[in-house]
Amino acid sequence: MSIGYLVPAFPGQTHAFFWREAQAIEETGVPITFLSTRAPAPEDCPHPFGPAARARTTYVFPPRLGPTLRAGVTRPLRLARAMSYVLGLQETPVQQRLRLMALIPSAAMLVRVAAERGIGHLHVHSCGDAAHLAALAHILGDLPYSLTLHGDLEVYGRDHRAKTSAARFVSAVTRPLQAQLLALNQSLRVPVIWMGVDAAALTPAPRPRTLTRPIAFLSVARLNLTKGHVYFLRALRRLADQGLAFHYKIVGDGPYRTEIEAEIAALNLGAHVTLTGALGQDRVHQALQEADVFVLSSFGQGEAAPVAVMEAMAMGLPVICSRIGGTADMIEEGETGFLTPQCDVAALAEVAGRLARDEELRLAVGGRARKAALEKFDYRHMARQLRLAIEQSTRTP
Repeated sequence: MSIGYLVPAFPGQTHAFFWREAQAIEETGVPITFLSTRAPAPEDCPHPFGPAARARTTYVFPPRLGPTLRAGVTRPLRLARAMSYVLGLQETPVQQRLRLMALIPSAAMLVRVAAERGIGHLHVHSCGDAAHLAALAHILGDLPYSLTLHGDLEVYGRDHRAKTSAARFVSAVTRPLQAQLLALNQSLRVPVIWMGVDAAALTPAPRPRTLTRPIAFLSVARLNLTKGHVYFLRALRRLADQGLAFHYKIVGDGPYRTEIEAEIAALNLGAHVTLTGALGQDRVHQALQEADVFVLSSFGQGEAAPVAVMEAMAMGLPVICSRIGGTADMIEEGETGFLTPQCDVAALAEVAGRLARDEELRLAVGGRARKAALEKFDYRHMARQLRLAIEQSTRTP
């Protein structure tokens, strides 16, 4: 049986995990058919795997008209049920329901591709509109499907009961997300399957002593206000006022670059901060090797089990994270990293200053972080868990 593996707008900047996971499943002897909603721009994926992933992916939008016409002729009742599914979404405003009607041709194309490629199960790494697409494909062609929830349900729109009601299972990447799904529907199968990293391949580089150089802080996160860059920048202003020598590198790009640059200027930190833009995977790993401390000061919703934090821990870095999503499951406070309240500049400054001044503490916490990452976050183990969940779901519908 081939598994259809659907990731919206694949491949993208943050999709290295999906590529690794699918390859690990294929290494166990199960073929993967890559599927996606629409093709992203080539520059959206700066990683080396981008061209290969794009070449292997079938995009169902814009759809071919043939499958929809055939569905209308050969299975008119199914097509009527699909339209009824969309029009019957109770939490979605009418205008958005009309927009979602456009998913039906893509769902018909997805059913056709599944038949042509021998896909026996569809797994969707999203609980957004792509989950509606899977539900419609199930209605039109009995295609079994499962979903993965990567962030708080509110981030992924509405009508989650409709999206998940026919799913064989809905995996969650953290226990808090598992609780959200079970609160939605106690009868759902909700295994917790972390996103993983290639922990064994992330080899820490020898770090020179910091007595004669500035401490190197690093964040790898999109330039979005919810990533909390401004709060750590304000914490760094406090450390600068205390006379601490440091440099802060921010890897990532996004819609709020101008606002973050303005904050850097307002805090007079231009000489201490570098914005690199988006980098390919190899250069991200190089940045991790050159850093002393990793920081993710996100707030709000949408952050679940950040892969960047897993990679930093695997690289032997002490991490400073806000308590958000599954970070409290990932990090043992004071042992494998440090957790701070969201948007708390004083707490960020205190922990960052302590790590900056205590090299032995950094090395000890970083060593324990790497050990935890090797044990908990390896993607091969996660891929086996996903394959097992799919196999179990096909035996017990």
